[in-house]
Amino acid sequence: MDNISLVSKASNNPILWLLCGITVVISAIQAIFYIRQCNKTTEQISLDPSIPKRAFRVGLISAIGPAMGVFIVMVGLMASIGGPMSWLRLSIIGAAATELSAANMGAEACGAVLGSQDYTLMCLAVSWFGMALNGAGWLIFTGVATPSLDRLRNKISGGDMAWLVILSGACSLGIFGYLNAGEIMKGTGNTIAVVAGAISMVILMNTVCKKSPKLKEYSLGFAMIIGMFFSVLFDQIIR
Repeated sequence: MDNISLVSKASNNPILWLLCGITVVISAIQAIFYIRQCNKTTEQISLDPSIPKRAFRVGLISAIGPAMGVFIVMVGLMASIGGPMSWLRLSIIGAAATELSAANMGAEACGAVLGSQDYTLMCLAVSWFGMALNGAGWLIFTGVATPSLDRLRNKISGGDMAWLVILSGACSLGIFGYLNAGEIMKGTGNTIAVVAGAISMVILMNTVCKKSPKLKEYSLGFAMIIGMFFSVLFDQIIR
């Protein structure tokens, strides 16, 4: 049996689906607990129940675009590191490009190319280990630093909610600006996705959303899908 077949058989072993499924189920349970805690908090502070429901719908719609990108990468990653591990990593981390890079680094550390004949079981193990280390840092930092960051945020804002809104907005602009700048550097197709998404967002906010304010909460998701559509159109037809 050649290395490709051996790696494929080992990485898709039924026991791995079971073991990886445990972590995915735990993540799903955590999400349910988080929603329940949000509902309890809403009642404790007498917040209008429609506000968290609207926020949930906004997040749900906005997640469609990134989820589609993650799914596409997962399909490609399954051929190299197996279905169970791809499902696990992209279910709890979701950074498709980062997970693919970590898997590649593991292969390169063994002197092989991901998915090639030289990619042995040892290389597969190194790729899995590298992906685990890649995600461990984020999880540890989140658990350790989140309480301190919350106190720092309150100290900077001085308890002024208006200033806190401005601070949060500025942070969001910085994050999205950084991510978009990285995409623009990757080539014309990615640039078209960014520009088309930004233009469609402006158009939606000044036309459809003005006539139907309820659609405003879905505008980000629509803009992301429009941006991806024009990027695919460029790659498939124009290029």
